Amino acid sequence: MKISPEILDQYQAVIGLEVHAQLLTKSKAFSSDRNEYGNLPNTNTSPISLGHPGTLPVLNEKSAEYAVRLGLACNCDIRELNEFARKNYFYADLPKGYQITQDTTPICTGGSISIKTPDGIAKNVGLTRIHMEEDSGKSIHDLSPFETLIDLNRAGVPLLEIVSEPDMSSGDEAYAYLTEVRKLFRYLEVCDGNMEEGSLRCDANISVMKKGSKVYGTRVEVKNLNSIRNVKRAIEFEINRHISVLENGGEIKKVTLTFNAATGETSIMRTKEEADDYRYFPEPDLQPLTISQEYIQSIKSTMPPLPNELFSKYVDELKLSEYDAGVLTDDKYFALYFEELLNHVADAKNATNWMMGEVKGYLNEMAIEIDKFDCTPIRLAEVINMVDEGTMGRSLASQQLFPLVVQHPSKSARALAEEFQLVQVGNEDELQSWIQQALDKYPEKVQEYRGGKKGIIGLFMGEVMRLSQGKADPKITSQLIQKALDQ
Repeated sequence: MKISPEILDQYQAVIGLEVHAQLLTKSKAFSSDRNEYGNLPNTNTSPISLGHPGTLPVLNEKSAEYAVRLGLACNCDIRELNEFARKNYFYADLPKGYQITQDTTPICTGGSISIKTPDGIAKNVGLTRIHMEEDSGKSIHDLSPFETLIDLNRAGVPLLEIVSEPDMSSGDEAYAYLTEVRKLFRYLEVCDGNMEEGSLRCDANISVMKKGSKVYGTRVEVKNLNSIRNVKRAIEFEINRHISVLENGGEIKKVTLTFNAATGETSIMRTKEEADDYRYFPEPDLQPLTISQEYIQSIKSTMPPLPNELFSKYVDELKLSEYDAGVLTDDKYFALYFEELLNHVADAKNATNWMMGEVKGYLNEMAIEIDKFDCTPIRLAEVINMVDEGTMGRSLASQQLFPLVVQHPSKSARALAEEFQLVQVGNEDELQSWIQQALDKYPEKVQEYRGGKKGIIGLFMGEVMRLSQGKADPKITSQLIQKALDQ
């Protein structure tokens, strides 16, 4: 559907996201069943996750720890007394007929996630709540043309649900928010953020209203979006659909939708449930969970550096560009590598250039993450420092020494530079030999230079570098070339 820019400009979208994150625990939320992805169907099960009568749940303490970690990172209020509830609904892949969750006592409330809007403006997206719950199983519809298959490996896997305030107004803002949420999960190591495997899923709540109106439009929910890009696409489709319906005199119905990634369109799954439909009541088999201030402080003391903190440090203290700071903090282990590198070099900008250039280029070429990179920050610092102190030119270090350092992890950069005769040459007699060869090769260019065409000095510099295989000291070589040409 095509909506004119003039019509679009009359409306304002109101968007809130519900993010469901599977936690990186070894066992499930309320049982000792394995929490592992990719195992054979229905092998990570027990009488508890199968919903057998008489079985009793026991809380996985790691679920609470991870919830507190996330709450601290988002500046949430962390509840002291936590109770669990039963959320009742009847799906084939929910063997108990209910989900253990938190209803009136979410472990975290308030807080926010900071994002950058498409026009580069910082914006805080408020959080309504973060609560603990368990996942359902998985219904599989595409392995048989006649049957739906059930895999209960996922049933009981611990989840955190992060519910945002309706503070976003575009698909781009939702994209930025979800990107930051996933990055935060990975920094905290509470969820791997892999949406393709279903460990991070998103439901989008969308409505539109006329600009200036105080009344929200009717809200719809798009369920189980499995990529950040599809979240953006689904939101943009729904915004256009809502405006089109309203402009044609129609009415938006409160429904739950699914998104077809192939067509880029949504379709109705069911009418929208309300809280009463789930018949919440207190979970009788679980004692309330008390979170003490001492417990919160003990977790706070083990928190890693967070991406927004590192970003601010790089921009404000190190004076790096926002682009460079964004790339450096996009991955936790890339940022930690850079942090260690800074301890061994004098110039943060030089270190940044090597991280953004040589290191990132090598990782991309080899299709590996930095935790598989065979060059430690200390050894990379050796290479950088050799360039800074004039022992080696930047080009030679990049093209020849850096690959050798990666290939020979047991040897220092200095040892490799000496072994492969890569140390920069500053001896004038040796340099003069190369310079004379360069001048002899281009006698006509020598005359042009002496006739006033001073810009061609770079030709001779390049030839000397070629003859020396990049080992000639650039500063001394430049001075000597100019002296020879001016004679």
